[in-house]
Amino acid sequence: MREILIRCSSLGKIMTEPKTLKDGPLSVGAKTYIRELAQQEILGVDFEFSSKETQKGIEVEDESIALLNRVRGLSLSKNKERKSNGLISGECDLYDVERKRGHDLKSSWSAKTFPGWVVDCEDKLYEWQMRGYMWLWDADEWEVNYALVDTPERLIGFEPLQMHVVGHIPEHMRLTSWTIQRDFAKERAIAEKVKAAREYYAEVVQEFDQIHPITELETA
Repeated sequence: MREILIRCSSLGKIMTEPKTLKDGPLSVGAKTYIRELAQQEILGVDFEFSSKETQKGIEVEDESIALLNRVRGLSLSKNKERKSNGLISGECDLYDVERKRGHDLKSSWSAKTFPGWVVDCEDKLYEWQMRGYMWLWDADEWEVNYALVDTPERLIGFEPLQMHVVGHIPEHMRLTSWTIQRDFAKERAIAEKVKAAREYYAEVVQEFDQIHPITELETA
């Protein structure tokens, strides 16, 4: 059985703290997620799914990168390298080598869901994702950049066009950035959680085999 690598995008799911001592180092939610990972591996089925929001993010990524570059005076291009340190893995959106600063790009679904203030950007799941990237890329800080660009018309559905056709709004008003500073103590905490996750993963795989033994008919 291979040892699992936790993706940066999923780190927040294992980093939640348990509510009681009897739960051990992993919370109930973390254990649920690890069983899900195990089931995907055992059954050979990927549980990832798409939505109109994620589809927009894929389709307008280049436009959102261009918006960030114009507003911030940058010249960043899409990163295509996936990194791993033996515990976690990740493929970040953008990395500024000179400034040792990474950028995660999130294309908001609509004007309504676009966070206009930094306080509306802050999210624990995203924070742990960025901390994973900082560890992998040896970065000093990481930004979560929310961009608001036009939604492809075929994805809009019955929502008002004015929430999705936003190109007339000044560009500087359509970018909100949240910066996270590197914290080595939190990286050590990630390492401990991943080790605990691996131990639990091995346990649940073994338990699955016990619950679902091969029958005589299947071996005949």
